[in-house]
Formats: sequence, C-alpha cells, structure tokens
Amino acid sequence: MKKTTFKYQRVSGTTAEHCCVPQCQASAKYNTVLSFFTFPADAELRRKWIVAIRRDKFTVTPHTRVCSRHFKTEDIREPASETSRRLLKKGAVPVLFEWNNFSLPPTRPGVWERRERPPPEDDREDTPDPVTFGVPMYHDYTSKPEAAVVDLVLEENSSLREEIRLLRLQIEGLALRQRFGIHRFAASDKDIRFFTRFASYDLLMRFWGLIANSLPSMVSVRQAQRGALTESSATHSLQPIDEFFLFLNDLALGSKQRDLADRYGIHQSTVSRIITTWSNFLFTVLGSVRIWIPEDEIRRNLPADFKDYPDTTVILDCTELRCQCPSSPLLQSEVFSSYKSHCTLKGLIGIAPHGPVTFISALYAGSISDKQITRESGVLSVLKPEMAVMVDRGFLIDDIVPCKVYRPAFLSGRPQMSASEVIGTQAIARLRVHVERSIRRVKEHKIFDSVIPLRVFGSINQLYTVACLLTNYENGPLVKAWAKKPEV
Repeated sequence: MKKTTFKYQRVSGTTAEHCCVPQCQASAKYNTVLSFFTFPADAELRRKWIVAIRRDKFTVTPHTRVCSRHFKTEDIREPASETSRRLLKKGAVPVLFEWNNFSLPPTRPGVWERRERPPPEDDREDTPDPVTFGVPMYHDYTSKPEAAVVDLVLEENSSLREEIRLLRLQIEGLALRQRFGIHRFAASDKDIRFFTRFASYDLLMRFWGLIANSLPSMVSVRQAQRGALTESSATHSLQPIDEFFLFLNDLALGSKQRDLADRYGIHQSTVSRIITTWSNFLFTVLGSVRIWIPEDEIRRNLPADFKDYPDTTVILDCTELRCQCPSSPLLQSEVFSSYKSHCTLKGLIGIAPHGPVTFISALYAGSISDKQITRESGVLSVLKPEMAVMVDRGFLIDDIVPCKVYRPAFLSGRPQMSASEVIGTQAIARLRVHVERSIRRVKEHKIFDSVIPLRVFGSINQLYTVACLLTNYENGPLVKAWAKKPEV
C-alpha cells in the first residue's frame, strides 16, 4: 500500500497562528500540516470570506487567519519547492466547514440528465427530404404529441412535485424548530426557568394540564369589546400554548411589547391583547381556587421549627411596588410611601407556616399603613380566635385581629430585653423571614423590577395577583427540609 506523505508548511517566527472560523480549533502551534491564509486585500472578496465563515461584526486584522481545511483542493496552489509556501488561487473563497461536514453537496443533474432516453430512430430514409421538394418545413400546431412523450413529461412533473413537497416539509420543520415558542426550549429546564420562572418543562406542562380544560371559556379582549361571548371564526396567529408562553415571558422578564412582537412575528397590538386576555383568564381561573388552608391541614403540615408556635396559621407581611408618579399633587400624596421615599403600590401577602401563599390582598396606594391595609384587605374575616398570626415588629395589629399575634418584642423604654425575649425575638425572626422569601419569589417576575406606568393601573391588580398565585405552582417547597415525604 502506498503511504500518504505530507508536505509540511515551513514555520517561521514564534507566534502560533490560529484559524478564526467558528468551531475550528486548528493552530499552527500543534499542526504544521495545515497552511494559514490571511484575508484578501480586495474589499469585496474579503466580505465574501466573512460571510462564508459566518462571523457577524467581525474585525479583520493582519494576524487573522483561515486554515487550509476550509478551501477546496483545486483552490490551493502547492509550493514549487520545500521552502515555499502554499498560496491561494485568485478569487478563492472558503466553503468547507464543520456545519457542512467539510464537503459540498453534489451538483444536481438536469432534468434530461436524470432520465435515460432511448436513442432517436434514424428514419430519414423513409421520410422525404423537404428541401428536395423545395417546400420549407413548418411546425404543425394542430398535431398531437406522441403518447410516450406525454407520459415522460407527466412522470417528470410528478417527480418534481414530490421533491417540492418534501422540500416544503423540511422547510416547515426547520421553521417550527427555529420559531420562538415553548417547544423550542422544551429540552432545556434552564431556559424554561429563565423565560417563565417555572422550575422545569415538566412542571410547566403539569400546570398547563390544569388550565387547559378551561380554555374554551376564555374570552379575548377583542371579543369582550364586541360583546361576543362565543369564539369568533377568526384564526389565532399563535397556538394557545405559545400565547401562554408569551404571557409568561412578559411576566418573568418584563419584556417590552415591541420585543415580544419581533420574537413571535406578530403585531405589537396583538401582543398587548394576548397579555391582557391571559392575565384576566388566569386571574379568573386561579382566583377561583381556594388558597386559604384549614387549620387541621396546617397542623398536619406544620414544620418542626414551629413547635413553640403550634397555633400559627398565617405569616403576614406587606410588599411595595414602585409606580410612576402622577402629575396631580393629590394623587402624589396618596401613592407616596414614606417608608420607600417614592411613589408605590402596596399589597398584603400571607403564607402558611409550611410555605404556600394563602392570602393575597389587592394593591393599595403606597401611603396606606400596615394596620389599615390589614383592616381593609379582608384577612380579618378568615381569622378565628383559636388561630395565631406571625408578623414583623412594626405590624401593630393586636387591637384589630380576633386572635393571638406573634411579633418580636419591643424595648418599650427599657435599657435591654430579657433573655427569654431575646430568644423569642430571634426565633420569630428566623421563621418570619420565610414570608420575605416568598415575596422575593413574586418579585423574581421582572415585570415588577421597573417602574409601573400609570397606563397599566387598570390591569396591575390582575398581573400582581397572578404572579403571587403562580409561585404556588412554579417552584418546589419554600424550605426543602419542610417538604413532607410521601408515605410508602
């Protein structure tokens, strides 16, 4: 067997040359078989190189190289001697890459090249020569083609139609994989977490199964405006699950509607309608589920950390969302929060001792006090004398709630607290901090990171409530050690 020999490139200098093509790791430091070519001086040819190697916003320097692996053999001139370098032929462009397996597709043969045709019969002896008779040969437009010719054309057309059909299927499949939507990220829980705040694709699909049966009762914004409660015949530009994914993108990332319109290939007004429709739909569907947990169930799931506070039913705290400052001085005074020193909307949230959100109030103007929001939110109507609530030190609600209140002790003019008060304060602080963790889960929806504009005040209550309710479905237990193990 003849052994293949290589002509090694002469290496000069100490600087190792590297190939700039993506996914190519060729380097002259470890491979002297390859040649490394500089970019051409001609601007048009250089542009073709940059497009061919798929580099966007790429700056070419005198040290930028492309290795010989990416050029066809006929585009490279071998050196005349051992000390010479290999050169490229004029106009050569790199065409062989990792993404095309370093090979070019074969040239597709023409229509007549793909079909074997019988050789034409020579019947000139039986046919009189028109020139002999002095009569010019004209085409007879009234004559019919032979049946064999018609069959050949029909067969060729059928073959071409099948090829076009298969090509369309490939294009549609590629477009489906590349289209922005939930199925594009189904294989990546990390992406699902980023775009939706759900911990995994499986968890998201389980939640979808819970709400899918209610989809026929959904009323879109356009239907509501028209006063029609039945589904119209107009087709949706997105599938329902992709509309749901778009809504979660808006909630989780706080994306601009124009950005979402570009991602999904729809009009910006359609994005606005989808967000409003789904916020109303989820507000209705999730809001119809009773989240307040009965006392006996809370006791069955009470974590061991609450052994000193066994009658605790709910841990309450307030959260504030920054909003746009109104132009009216009267409204400014209403929404201005002295605690945050800017305009806010304020809401009361409560969690059960083992972590789930069990109470969500509406949003109020930021100037409202903790005591007043507790009185107006409706939480007092679900509290009973045998229950207890746990609150922060500044939550002075003892005189309005019908039950016991666990709160860190005050000094009340004393120089210091007793040892038992210090221990109790620390214990309550360790347990009460979990309501702050729950609020942090709500605010992981980045829509609440930016200042809430006045134009969305009509729907901010729905968005906030849905975000709070979704935290019961998006993640695992608030504290893993509190998760109750399934019975064997």
